[in-house]
Amino acid sequence: MRLTKIFLSLFLGTLLFSSCGSNNQNQDNPKTPILLADREAPIGWVYLKMYQDSTFEFILAGRPSTVFPGTFELKEDTILFNYKDSVPAAGSQAILSEHYVSYINGEYREQVGITKNKIKIQKIEK
Repeated sequence: MRLTKIFLSLFLGTLLFSSCGSNNQNQDNPKTPILLADREAPIGWVYLKMYQDSTFEFILAGRPSTVFPGTFELKEDTILFNYKDSVPAAGSQAILSEHYVSYINGEYREQVGITKNKIKIQKIEK
Protein backbone atom coordinates (compact mmCIF):
# COMPACT_ATOMS: atom_id res chain seq x y z
CA MET A 1 0.00 0.00 0.00
CA ARG A 2 2.77 2.40 0.94
CA LEU A 3 4.72 1.51 -2.20
CA THR A 4 1.64 2.29 -4.31
CA LYS A 5 1.29 5.74 -2.71
CA ILE A 6 4.97 6.50 -3.32
CA PHE A 7 4.75 5.35 -6.94
CA LEU A 8 1.55 7.35 -7.50
CA SER A 9 3.10 10.47 -5.93
CA LEU A 10 6.23 10.17 -8.08
CA PHE A 11 4.17 9.56 -11.22
CA LEU A 12 1.88 12.57 -10.61
CA GLY A 13 4.85 14.77 -9.68
CA THR A 14 6.68 13.79 -12.86
CA LEU A 15 3.56 14.37 -14.94
CA LEU A 16 3.00 17.80 -13.37
CA PHE A 17 6.65 18.79 -13.77
CA SER A 18 6.83 17.72 -17.41
CA SER A 19 3.58 19.46 -18.36
CA CYS A 20 4.68 22.72 -16.71
CA GLY A 21 7.99 22.64 -18.53
CA SER A 22 6.55 22.10 -21.99
CA ASN A 23 6.46 25.00 -24.41
CA ASN A 24 2.88 25.46 -25.55
CA GLN A 25 3.64 28.84 -27.12
CA ASN A 26 4.22 27.29 -30.55
CA GLN A 27 0.85 25.55 -30.42
CA ASP A 28 -1.04 28.68 -29.34
CA ASN A 29 0.63 31.16 -31.69
CA PRO A 30 2.81 29.50 -34.32
CA LYS A 31 3.53 32.78 -36.14
CA THR A 32 4.86 36.13 -34.98
CA PRO A 33 3.14 39.13 -36.57
CA ILE A 34 5.20 41.60 -38.59
CA LEU A 35 2.37 44.13 -38.62
CA LEU A 36 -0.44 44.72 -36.14
CA ALA A 37 -3.10 47.37 -36.62
CA ASP A 38 -6.48 48.03 -35.05
CA ARG A 39 -9.23 50.52 -34.32
CA GLU A 40 -12.23 50.61 -32.06
CA ALA A 41 -15.53 50.08 -33.87
CA PRO A 42 -19.07 50.84 -32.66
CA ILE A 43 -19.64 47.18 -31.72
CA GLY A 44 -16.14 45.86 -30.95
CA TRP A 45 -12.78 46.20 -32.68
CA VAL A 46 -11.24 45.83 -36.14
CA TYR A 47 -7.86 44.06 -36.21
CA LEU A 48 -5.31 43.39 -38.94
CA LYS A 49 -2.54 40.86 -38.30
CA MET A 50 0.08 40.26 -41.00
CA TYR A 51 2.76 37.56 -40.76
CA GLN A 52 6.24 36.93 -42.20
CA ASP A 53 4.95 34.03 -44.34
CA SER A 54 2.67 36.46 -46.28
CA THR A 55 -0.49 35.35 -44.49
CA PHE A 56 -2.85 37.70 -42.68
CA GLU A 57 -6.05 37.87 -40.66
CA PHE A 58 -8.56 40.71 -40.91
CA ILE A 59 -10.75 40.40 -37.82
CA LEU A 60 -14.04 42.07 -37.02
CA ALA A 61 -14.29 41.46 -33.28
CA GLY A 62 -17.80 41.94 -32.03
CA ARG A 63 -20.89 39.82 -31.63
CA PRO A 64 -20.28 37.62 -33.52
CA SER A 65 -16.60 37.93 -34.40
CA THR A 66 -15.57 37.24 -37.98
CA VAL A 67 -12.07 36.33 -39.19
CA PHE A 68 -11.12 36.85 -42.84
CA PRO A 69 -7.82 34.99 -43.46
CA GLY A 70 -5.71 34.96 -46.60
CA THR A 71 -2.39 35.91 -48.14
CA PHE A 72 -1.02 39.31 -49.05
CA GLU A 73 1.42 40.84 -51.50
CA LEU A 74 3.21 44.12 -50.94
CA LYS A 75 3.87 46.33 -53.99
CA GLU A 76 5.70 49.47 -52.93
CA ASP A 77 3.29 51.00 -50.39
CA THR A 78 0.18 49.08 -51.58
CA ILE A 79 -0.98 45.88 -49.90
CA LEU A 80 -2.97 43.46 -52.08
CA PHE A 81 -5.03 41.09 -49.93
CA ASN A 82 -6.05 37.71 -51.37
CA TYR A 83 -8.81 36.44 -49.08
CA LYS A 84 -9.26 32.71 -48.59
CA ASP A 85 -13.07 32.81 -48.66
CA SER A 86 -15.16 35.95 -48.63
CA VAL A 87 -13.92 39.54 -48.88
CA PRO A 88 -14.96 41.95 -46.13
CA ALA A 89 -16.68 45.22 -47.01
CA ALA A 90 -13.40 47.06 -46.29
CA GLY A 91 -11.98 45.69 -49.55
CA SER A 92 -8.87 43.92 -50.80
CA GLN A 93 -6.38 46.75 -51.32
CA ALA A 94 -4.81 49.12 -48.82
CA ILE A 95 -2.14 51.79 -48.63
CA LEU A 96 0.54 51.32 -45.97
CA SER A 97 1.80 54.52 -44.38
CA GLU A 98 3.89 55.18 -41.29
CA HIS A 99 0.95 55.13 -38.87
CA TYR A 100 -2.03 53.64 -40.76
CA VAL A 101 -3.26 50.93 -43.09
CA SER A 102 -5.96 52.57 -45.24
CA TYR A 103 -8.24 50.36 -47.34
CA ILE A 104 -9.05 51.96 -50.70
CA ASN A 105 -11.35 49.73 -52.75
CA GLY A 106 -14.11 48.61 -50.40
CA GLU A 107 -17.70 49.56 -49.86
CA TYR A 108 -16.45 52.07 -47.28
CA ARG A 109 -13.10 53.58 -46.31
CA GLU A 110 -11.49 51.59 -43.52
CA GLN A 111 -8.41 52.80 -41.67
CA VAL A 112 -6.63 50.97 -38.85
CA GLY A 113 -3.85 52.40 -36.71
CA ILE A 114 -0.55 50.55 -36.71
CA THR A 115 0.67 49.37 -33.30
CA LYS A 116 3.56 47.20 -34.56
CA ASN A 117 5.31 47.34 -37.92
CA LYS A 118 8.41 45.51 -39.16
CA ILE A 119 7.57 46.07 -42.85
CA LYS A 120 9.81 48.44 -44.77
CA ILE A 121 8.00 50.46 -47.44
CA GLN A 122 9.83 50.42 -50.76
CA LYS A 123 8.83 53.46 -52.76
CA ILE A 124 10.16 53.83 -56.30
CA GLU A 125 11.51 57.30 -57.04
CA LYS A 126 9.95 58.85 -60.13
